[in-house]
Amino acid sequence: MKASFLLQNLSRRISFVNHAVSAKSQLPILLNFLIEAKKGRLIISATDLEIGIVAEVPAKIEEEGSVTIPAKAITELISVAPIEKITLQTKPEGLFLTGERVKTTFQTMPTDEFPKLYGDKGSELIRLKRNTIDKEFSRVVFAASQDAERPALSGVLIKEGESMSKEGFSLVATDGYRLSLQREALGGTKKKKTTDASMIVPSRVIRELILMNKEASEGGDIGVYVPQETNQVIFSQNDVTIVGRLIEAEFPNFEKIIPQDYSTKTIFEKEALQRAVKASYVFARQTANIVKLSIMKDKIVVSANAPSFGSSVMEVDAKTTGEENEIAFSVRYLLDFFSNIDGEEVSFEMTGPLNPGVFKIVGDDTYLHLIMPIRIQQEA
Repeated sequence: MKASFLLQNLSRRISFVNHAVSAKSQLPILLNFLIEAKKGRLIISATDLEIGIVAEVPAKIEEEGSVTIPAKAITELISVAPIEKITLQTKPEGLFLTGERVKTTFQTMPTDEFPKLYGDKGSELIRLKRNTIDKEFSRVVFAASQDAERPALSGVLIKEGESMSKEGFSLVATDGYRLSLQREALGGTKKKKTTDASMIVPSRVIRELILMNKEASEGGDIGVYVPQETNQVIFSQNDVTIVGRLIEAEFPNFEKIIPQDYSTKTIFEKEALQRAVKASYVFARQTANIVKLSIMKDKIVVSANAPSFGSSVMEVDAKTTGEENEIAFSVRYLLDFFSNIDGEEVSFEMTGPLNPGVFKIVGDDTYLHLIMPIRIQQEA
């Protein structure tokens, strides 16, 4: 293999591909990048068997070939090496990386030990509009569980109902204590007609998808492929591809836990309540991370109490209809919610202190976020 390219082109891609390198693996090959030179492109791949990332950079290919090299070593080298034209060439001694001011040799491993990331991608299921990725997936993925022992809850359900419109998908994530639901999501041009199709995509894959979309230097829609024979999902944008293995588990019936009515509804400015909750966090984190919301006719009182530390009470203007009420939540859940949604005004609906509370974005009836309350002792 012999290929020449601009180092800055490789540097821009290799740090992202490194996200798929296994941190601790009993298989040494998973600590390596697979580098292939062919058809005017340098292709870098990495996988930890749960997620795979492939990126391509333009290169002058004098001799096609492939090699695997330690991912950590080349990533660290490229981050500090001078920006210049670089040549990669395989020799019996290893892989040589040379430029005007840098000469490095890497030890290699056989390429046939590197796992194949995917085969035939199959037909494109849908082409996602770039501007939908960050907004809609970010609203949902933060609610997924981090518990690997509950696989169904560790991913995002992408479900298509009977509607075959452009916006026929729902995105759902829950960890059992909170739930985010985005209806009419993933606007794009559908390629493959499906009926009531659904899949659970690991939350890690979704987070990498959001990051890939943010880092894309050029605009480009994202193609989604689901090769059934390998139970994978593939997201492809420009010259970067993310591969993930779908979660084979039954997602809970989330519709039945969403309240259909309410006795209290209040509307407030998101940033105002977010600031009040952040202030309460100073005290809530000293005990059980509990913050109480007291819903009144024209305000919400946000309070937290740490007996050995202090307490906080802040008021936020609000417009309430129905009963005055109060409810307590995990302060971290509230901060996660506010940090991941857009919109200036938010509504909150509840039926009692022991029933789930529902947050919605005013003016957008396609999204809701549900949080289970925390039982607190009533003050004497």
